Amino acid sequence: MGKASSRKTRVRATTLDAYAGRVEDERPGHATLAVEDRYCQLTEVVAPGARRPAAVRPSYADGRRWPKPSAHETRTSWRVMVSYWRLASAAPAAEPPQARKARRTGAELAPETLQAIARQPLRPVEPQRPLDIGLFETRLPESPHIVVPDE
Repeated sequence: MGKASSRKTRVRATTLDAYAGRVEDERPGHATLAVEDRYCQLTEVVAPGARRPAAVRPSYADGRRWPKPSAHETRTSWRVMVSYWRLASAAPAAEPPQARKARRTGAELAPETLQAIARQPLRPVEPQRPLDIGLFETRLPESPHIVVPDE
């Protein structure tokens, strides 16, 4: 273990101490979290502005798949990622109407509603139907009810 590895270990330990009780800590003598309390995860990321490691090819030499790491280590930092979930029984958030439905009503809409309509993703009017013919099939012009293979 070099200086960089021991520094990395110290920084990780400091981060685990700072978020004690929120992050899973596998060190001996630290309490484990209940399943429902595991919503934070500590991950190592490349530090902003640091040079990313170069891609290497597998070497398969000396019984190893990957070559030995270079002496240059990438600067990294620790990030706490918070995840959460919404209860299935929770009421869905009120969505603004689709633009086509709002236009049909002919009513004046508030500017906030217009902005919400513009920001929402497009949704289909109805579910997409499966294709009734294959990719290399076509309908005969004189008999559209007949499907023939197309070469």
